[in-house]
Amino acid sequence: VPFAGWSLPLHYEQGHLQSPLHTRRHCSLFDVSHMLQTRVYGRDRVRFIESLVVGDIAELKPGQGTLTLLTNERGGIVDDLIVTSTSEEHLYVVSNAGCADKDLAIMRGRAAEMQAAGADVHLEVSDNALLALQGPSMAQVLQAGLSDDLAKLSFMSSITTAVFGVPGCRVTRCGYTGEDGVEISVPAGRAVELAEQLLGVPEVWPAGLAARDSLRLEAGLCLYGNDIDETTTPAEAGLLWTLGKRRRAAMDFPGAAVIMAQVKEKPKRKRIGLTSVGPPIRPHTAILGPEGTPVGTVTSGCPSPSLGKNIAMGYVETAHSRAGTALDVEVRKKRHPALVTKMPFVPTHYYVAK
Repeated sequence: VPFAGWSLPLHYEQGHLQSPLHTRRHCSLFDVSHMLQTRVYGRDRVRFIESLVVGDIAELKPGQGTLTLLTNERGGIVDDLIVTSTSEEHLYVVSNAGCADKDLAIMRGRAAEMQAAGADVHLEVSDNALLALQGPSMAQVLQAGLSDDLAKLSFMSSITTAVFGVPGCRVTRCGYTGEDGVEISVPAGRAVELAEQLLGVPEVWPAGLAARDSLRLEAGLCLYGNDIDETTTPAEAGLLWTLGKRRRAAMDFPGAAVIMAQVKEKPKRKRIGLTSVGPPIRPHTAILGPEGTPVGTVTSGCPSPSLGKNIAMGYVETAHSRAGTALDVEVRKKRHPALVTKMPFVPTHYYVAK
């Protein structure tokens, strides 16, 4: 199917139900090379990235990364991205494919401004492929091809190493499924070779976009363009945890005045999880209050392979956002009961080194 200008597999022969269940029980390989990978060099690289995002990038130790938000002056989310401080004197940034052009334009524009003022910063777009190996048996599968000890690599940490004989790979312990997993940035010319090595292990299945979507929704993770965009703020999206403490105090990120006002006064709407029975809930489905009046909209939804019931994410007026609140959803002009539910819907298993 077309996705952000790329042609991507929706699913392989295993189908859209078996594939996510296999990922939860064993592990799957996702090709996520459509993501934008950028390196930021120069002694002012941290000041540069902090002028665009809400996170405390200065506090990251070498090899440590964080999910952060690129915001605009209205407090809206331009993109969510992962920034890693590397031991090779650069920042490694992974952005969404659908935001690649605007992210690059913003980053290049800011770099040019700072360079004109004498700052030392420059960008390099990586042509590496990106492979995500996700699931509880990931560590066992990957360890066979590593000289480094994976047990020392915590969630959101990163090393550069050889993987199954392919040198110069960046292995980051993260992913989009809620399971233990890694993303491997691999030189493009050797990506097929590495993918074939991993898929040569019988319990590693290839997985496509359909599994990726249901897994991330079960894990309560946002999809940019559906659940967050330039009209949603970190407070509305339940992403205030991405704001660094020092950054909150300094209020030196784009949209800080709007976002910090919402921290104090609470936003008028909030992102919630919903469960329901009956027909599946899809994006743009109306969420109705007790009197049948619209109180919000679904932004993501699917039948959950793990739970055997419908799950969804959306925004409702804050008064209706508490977990346990009974609401309705309108599917094909009929009302069906739904329940505000805490996320993640399925427990996450991110790995923390002992």
